[in-house]
This record gives sequence, C-alpha cells and structure tokens, in this order.
Amino acid sequence: MNTSGWKNINLEYGKDFLQIRVPPRCDILKMGDIPALKNPELQIENALSNPIESPPIEDIITSYKKSSSKISTAIAVSDNTRPVPYSGEKEDGILLPLLKRLKNAGVKDNNIKIIVGTGTHLPTSNEWKKEAFGKFITDKYEIIDHDCTSSDLCYIGDIDGVSVKINRQFLEADIHIVTGLVEPHFMAGVSGGRKAICPGLVNLETTYLFHGAEFMDNPNATNLNLKNNPCHDFALKVAQKVRVDFNVNVILNGEMKLAGVFVGDLEKAHLEAVKRIKKYALIPVSNEYDIVLTQGGNVAVNHYQTAKAAYGTLPIIKRGGIVILVAHNSDKEPIGKDDYKKVMKVLKKKGPGKFTEFIKSANWQFVPDQWEAQKWDQFFRKIGSFDRLIYCTININPEDLRKLPGKSGYDFVERKNIKIDEMVQNAIFYAVDEMRQEVKEPKMAFVKEGPYAVPVIN
Repeated sequence: MNTSGWKNINLEYGKDFLQIRVPPRCDILKMGDIPALKNPELQIENALSNPIESPPIEDIITSYKKSSSKISTAIAVSDNTRPVPYSGEKEDGILLPLLKRLKNAGVKDNNIKIIVGTGTHLPTSNEWKKEAFGKFITDKYEIIDHDCTSSDLCYIGDIDGVSVKINRQFLEADIHIVTGLVEPHFMAGVSGGRKAICPGLVNLETTYLFHGAEFMDNPNATNLNLKNNPCHDFALKVAQKVRVDFNVNVILNGEMKLAGVFVGDLEKAHLEAVKRIKKYALIPVSNEYDIVLTQGGNVAVNHYQTAKAAYGTLPIIKRGGIVILVAHNSDKEPIGKDDYKKVMKVLKKKGPGKFTEFIKSANWQFVPDQWEAQKWDQFFRKIGSFDRLIYCTININPEDLRKLPGKSGYDFVERKNIKIDEMVQNAIFYAVDEMRQEVKEPKMAFVKEGPYAVPVIN
C-alpha cells in the first residue's frame, strides 16, 4: 500500500501514546479546547467555599442537630472506571480538601467512611485504592467497596415499581456527600451527580430497571441528553429519596487535566457541570465516515466498559463501515464478569441487531451486565456485521478475544512478537484496503478523545 503523504497521530493507550499513521485526508475529531485549571488547589478551595445553591459543608455540619464530634459522615466516591482526581498526594486532588474541612468543622476521622460506588462492577483492589486516594487517606480513613448483592442493604421504598435498597453505611450516616466526574455517558446522558447513588450504591434488583431492556432501547438514553432520559430520571428520583447533603463534581479536559470543580446542591451543581461539558464535548461533523478509529480512554479498564467508545461512533459511522477500536483493558478481569461473558456469547450467537429483541421476550431471564451487551448490539446493528469492528488490545488473551463479537486485532500481527502499535497500524491498512474495494477514497475519522467526545452530524 502506498502510504506516502500519510500523517502521524498520537493515540492514547493506557498511560502511553501510540504513534500511528493515517491517510492524509483523515479527519481528526477532537473536543473543543478547555484549559486545565491554573492553581487547582486554590480553585478547589474556592469551589468548596462558594457552593452552588448550598451552604458550605462546614455550615451543614454545624447546623446539624447533634455535636459535630458525634456526627457520622459518608462520602461516595467513584471506582476505577472513572479517572476522578482524588489523590491527597496531588495538587488537583479533591478528596483531601473536603476531608480537612470536615475535620475543621469538628467531625472525627473515625466517624468518616469513604464508600466506593461500584454499582454492579467488581470490587476495587487495595493497589488501586492506594494509587487513587494516596497513602495518607488510605491509612487514615475507612474505605469500603459497595456490594450490590449484600443482604445488609437498607430499603428506602418502592420507586417506579422497584424495591430500592441502598448501602447501609452510606444511608445511616448523618451526612451524605457524593463525588464524581461529569462526562458524556451513553445511557444516562452524563455521569456524576445522582449516579453516585444510582447505580453506584443500590441493590442489584434496582439495576434491573435502571439498566433494563426498555430503558436501554429508549432513544433518549444516549450521550449528553437528560431530557426524557429514563435512566437519568430514575437515578435522580432514587438520589433525592436518599437525601444528598453535598455534591462535589469535576470535569476534565481532553488531556485528562482538571478543568472545573462544581460543588453544592446535588441537582443544580451537577447541571452547571453538564452545561460546561456540552460546550466542548460535542463535535459537529458534516458527514458520516467509511472508517472510524477510536480509543477506549481511561474508562476502558475492560471490554465491558469499552462499549462506551464503540457506541460513541454510532452517529458518524456509515452503515457497513469499519470501526477500529483500541483499548488498554488493564483490569484483572480484562473482559468483565462472568455474567458479561455470558450475555456477549448470546449476542454473538444471535447476530447483529438481534440481541435486544431476544432479551425482550418473555422467556428471557434478566442477567446482570446485559445492558452493555445491548449497547454493543445497537452498535453492531448500525455497522451490520461483527467483522466490521476491529478490536485492538494486547491485554486480553487472543483465544478469549476471538470468542467476543468483532474481528480480533491479533489477526494483524505475528504471534511471536506482538506490539500494540503494529496491530493498530496493520488494522488501519486493512480497513483502508477493504473499503477501497467499495469506494475510491474512503472517508476516515479519528476520534481523538474516544468515549469522552460526542461527535454528531450537524
């Protein structure tokens, strides 16, 4: 293949960047520029001192009905699927300034619990906790993973016909604080805010509705949309029932640097963050593409999470087009839980576009993680064939990757010396050559920020 005139791009892969060549007319779709916060420590303190539609956390503590030394506080934090800057050892860490304010207000360290809102995800490792929060925080404070299957969850009532239960240690604390990252989300519209509670801290049965087939198939359950979004509406109802006293959300720019801190009321502070990300995450484009190259970003710790990046290409990939998806998949379970593997097997057996119809039948029994398979199914329905997705990773075993829907990146490299950059490059050569059999000059795009960007036809 003649590659003279091809241009170099940097493609994110885990903590590194791959140097890849793409055709000269490949469109680079990147998010709008948003600067990282200058002096993030000061900006975090300013946000905590001037919350949106809420008193500062110190005033909330001192106005409580009992002595601050006896007040218990629970802080919901995100798990390893969200790159929230928590670390107490970094200048952009949001958790330590919050903890210091609780201490200054009289709350005892041993009365504070940090609860990781894992939802239905796997528990986080001690190694991840140390890296995410820093040694000072992990040594000093109790950090607990939520368990959605625990028998020790608290019933808060029926919401939309579902018996909703919440993490007991969060619910029974006097003060409820949530934290998180606000970014595009392919089901709930955006992450952050109410999602720290639902699905972060709810029982498994509640996710049957929140991630059920009807919600997932609703066209309003999509990136950057909150209007009439059933996932958003339901999650907000649950969070309001729980009562959130204080909300600390952040946004990141395309380089994963802290770009905004939004503190205060659960709903209003969250909506301010949403307004901001819509200004730079949406990427208007004028046409669909024959080939789209994208990457999974920090969210793609496993194949399960990488569905977000695939789904993000839906508005801009032509029917029958080829998507090349590059994902680091660094989790100890790089595919996902057994339930996810089970539903992906069903998806592959049924064929593109058939899974959603199948799980809506009366004979189907709900399986946790089916929602990700349903989103994959929506993606494959558009491109029309499993082989039109090329999945590139070196952290999933070759035999296991071939069991999943899609064309394995291992097909493009020698077994003895597998390099991810060579895999991706050869996949691009293949895709261009394949599409040239259909169109003289295939139109190609590279979605630089992967799942964090939302390209749309304008």
